[in-house]
Amino acid sequence: MSNIAGRVREAFRGDQRVDADALIARLDAVRRFLTAVDGLLPDSDLVPAHTLVERAGTRLALSRDHTVVALAGATGSGKSSLFNALAQLELSPVGVRRPTTGVTHACVWGPLEGANHLLDWIGVLPRHRFVRESALDADDETALHGLILLDLPDFDSVQRSHRLEVDRLLGLVDQVVWVVDPQKYADRVIHDSYLREFHRHRDVTLVVLNQADRLPPVEVPRVLDDLRRLLDTDGLTGVPLLATTALDPAGMVGLRDALERTVAERQAALRRLAGDVDTVVAGLDELVGSARPAGGPDDAAINGLNRALAGAAGVPAVTEAVERAYRHRAGAATGWPVVRGWRRLRPDPLRRLHLPGPAGDQADPAESLVAATSVPDPTAAQRSALGLAIRAVADRAAADLPAAWPGAVTSAARSRLGDLPDALDRTIAGTDLGLDRRPVWWRLVGGVQWLVTLAAVVGLGWLVLGYALRALGLPALDNPMVGQVPLPTVLLLGGLLAGLLVAALTRPVVRWAARRARARADQRLTARVAQVGDEYVLTPVRIVLGSYAQARDALRDAARR
Repeated sequence: MSNIAGRVREAFRGDQRVDADALIARLDAVRRFLTAVDGLLPDSDLVPAHTLVERAGTRLALSRDHTVVALAGATGSGKSSLFNALAQLELSPVGVRRPTTGVTHACVWGPLEGANHLLDWIGVLPRHRFVRESALDADDETALHGLILLDLPDFDSVQRSHRLEVDRLLGLVDQVVWVVDPQKYADRVIHDSYLREFHRHRDVTLVVLNQADRLPPVEVPRVLDDLRRLLDTDGLTGVPLLATTALDPAGMVGLRDALERTVAERQAALRRLAGDVDTVVAGLDELVGSARPAGGPDDAAINGLNRALAGAAGVPAVTEAVERAYRHRAGAATGWPVVRGWRRLRPDPLRRLHLPGPAGDQADPAESLVAATSVPDPTAAQRSALGLAIRAVADRAAADLPAAWPGAVTSAARSRLGDLPDALDRTIAGTDLGLDRRPVWWRLVGGVQWLVTLAAVVGLGWLVLGYALRALGLPALDNPMVGQVPLPTVLLLGGLLAGLLVAALTRPVVRWAARRARARADQRLTARVAQVGDEYVLTPVRIVLGSYAQARDALRDAARR
């Protein structure tokens, strides 16, 4: 046993202290990460992070004066004998039938009352809790006051419930002592399924080669070296490796010293949680990566979206109606007064679309509250173009994001797609198309038309009066002459010709002004439609990108040690 005693004093790992405030800040960063990605990433990818936040909060709220250490091992490794040897009491059953340990036993050094809440949370039944206190001990056990030692079920038990219990408890305890025996220390189950998974918890991991007394003294160093090689392969380089035997008190010295140091430092719980944070952050890192999202999609994608929205909203049909409405209204205002009444009998093109018609001919307010316009529904091609434009916005915005995020960006871009038709319709109905005011030149031309029409009417009346006087045998009127033509005839013919000439000269001006009115309406409608696209498509995308930036920053803070 002299060789064993010489190896059990291997340097204990975990000298670096974990600052409690820094750990709480890291946990808060994980909590901020979860808030940022809530509803954006699959819940299955976030289960470890949620579990960490819940468990860490509970563990820190419970006793910090206690250190929970679990003895974990395979069937026949002798961990129950080790448990009893440390407690110096027969607390956990030991026998030749396997598995012997079916439930978890706990031994508490110090008053049990202070550890009960912690044991309740861990899930150790009251009848399996024991107190390591005796008047005969004097101060022998003082160094371990605050230790809660657990004897776990065998992780390779044939009973599945035992394995599930071990897996559950391994996620709750502060430190794990892995107990292996000379016959099965290289078993793949413990290395592949357990030890390798604890590579980020090296500070709270201890491995003991139990039952070392079964080996010849010269074989102990060789077995320990081989076990060290296996641990290094598992990523547990530097983890304390001790040789123990429950039959000889000298073979327990190293393990007891290690536990006394763990209890004295009061760091195991903090180191365990720090390792849990490292594990969770490493798992979340691939969800976030280091990409910096742009402020949103590029101008080309936004312009494509605005064009598609304009098509789906019926902007081309509305602007065409604006041009025709301008010509219609201009003709009614500047045309020959004789035919104006006939022109007014024709419906205004905008009125057909339930858009603002001529002044004094507005739609019924009650009607406008229902479903504002009669703009034609988008065609299949226009709907397809809008879908492609929204997809292009999402693709451009998520181009540099990790694989988990493009789906969230696309879902955000399409999240309000069902509300777009009504929003576009309301926008078209509520846009000032610029036809409310009558241009001054309409009034001037209209006044000229009234003057020439009045001249023609005066001339016609004058001529009719002269013919009537002659027919009645009365003295005829003395008509002034303009050259060789009587003045009434000049007034009649001149008024008619002048009216036609004014109408002919005005017609190209009206067409030019109508095209300008159409361009202005198109500009206004496109701008309003772009606002709808910004609110219903771009803003949700920017929110997701902002959430990604928050999640990335939070994870970066959580990774800081």
